[in-house]
Parts: sequence; structure tokens; C-alpha cells
Amino acid sequence: MGLDQIAVVLLGALAGGFVNGLTGFGTAITAMGLWLYAVPPPVAASLAIISSVISQVQTLPMIWRVIKWPRVLPFIVPGLIGVPLGTWLLSQIDARTFKIGVGLFLVSYSAYVLARRSPWAGSAIGGKAADGAIGFGGGILGGLAGLSGVLPVVWTDVRGWTKEERRMVLQTFNLSILAVALLSHAASGLITAQVGWAVATALPGTIAGSWLGSFVYRRLADRGFQRIVMALLFASGAMLIATSW
Repeated sequence: MGLDQIAVVLLGALAGGFVNGLTGFGTAITAMGLWLYAVPPPVAASLAIISSVISQVQTLPMIWRVIKWPRVLPFIVPGLIGVPLGTWLLSQIDARTFKIGVGLFLVSYSAYVLARRSPWAGSAIGGKAADGAIGFGGGILGGLAGLSGVLPVVWTDVRGWTKEERRMVLQTFNLSILAVALLSHAASGLITAQVGWAVATALPGTIAGSWLGSFVYRRLADRGFQRIVMALLFASGAMLIATSW
């Protein structure tokens, strides 16, 4: 790996680690575009999963005390069931149409939230059954396109939960889904020596970025956290649409 490739991998890791440390998700959204300039797509995909898991494990102690398992398990269990279904759907649907549809939804919803003058009052509609449906859908999107956090991000906004409540759901859900994805990559022989070198190169940036992101997170109010998450969601939707043409 040349010096220019090392610099690109480190920069992507720093950016991805910062976003993940700040929000509890978003490594792939942030870093993948950079990493694809330095490493092949299969290596970048495995690197994104491993770096995200490292970031989330690193910041897990920050939210451990506020995790309410009766609240997060209705998301996680159906989500794990949805992952293989999403993987199967890869060969069954038109990827371009799917990406444009998801991108338009993300751009529209996040733009609405960012333009909203007052916070959403929140809703308890559907209870845990609705949470489970969102988790299942998130698992499908995770297996289909690595977008496991999209539906939980929107749903925690609809619920009107606090910063800590949103973070505990997003981080525990994504960590669970990505852990399964990592095992799948390992079982499929995708964790190669090239991936190992890329992870070693990215590690300092991932750790430093996660620490910096968690530092900023602790200083954000609920409204500030919400707006940052929605801005990231808007950027993610715009990127999906732009890369679909």
C-alpha cells in the first residue's frame, strides 16, 4: 500500500470514526467514498464493517448505563432475522430503483425535520410490535445495502425520544447487525490479508475519530444531536441518488 493510499485510508477512518462516535452509526456512509479510491470494493466493505464495530465497541461504555434492554431487544431480534432475507433480496430486485427510492425518502424526511421549527411531540403508536417491524425492516436493509440504521433513525425521531434513548437504540442495533455481518464475511473468506493490512492502517484514525466524536456527543443537547443525525441522513440520501444515475 503506497503512501497516498495510506493517507486516504487514514482520512476515511478518521471521518468515519468521528461520525460513528458522534451518532452511533454512519462509518460506511462517511468513509466508503474515500476508501474506494484506495482499496478494492470487497476490501472497503469489510473494512467498513470492522471499523464500525471497533468504533461502536470503543464508545459502548459511554451509553452502557442507559441501555434499556426491554426497549432495544424488540429492534435487535427481528433485525437479526431480517439480515439473511435482505441478502437474498440482493438478486431479486433492481438495485438502481431501490437506491433511488430509499434516497428520495431519506432526503424528503430529513429535509422536513431540518426545516421543522419545533421538535416532534413523539408518538407511541404500535408499541413494541411497531418497534419490531422497524427492526426487521432495518435488518433487511442492512443485508440488502448496508443501510441498517436508516429506519431506526427515522423511527426514533417519530417516537420523540431523547438523545440518550436514540443513541442506545441506534448503537446497540447497528452493533448487533454488523457483528452478524462480520461473522458472515469471515465465514465467506472475505477477511483476507489485504483487509488485515487495511484495518491496521485505519485503526489509529478510527480510534482517534471515535474519541473525538464521542467528546462532541457528550456536549450536544437533544435538538443539536437530532439535527446532526438528520443532516447525515440527508447526505446519505443525496449520495444514494447521485450514485444511482
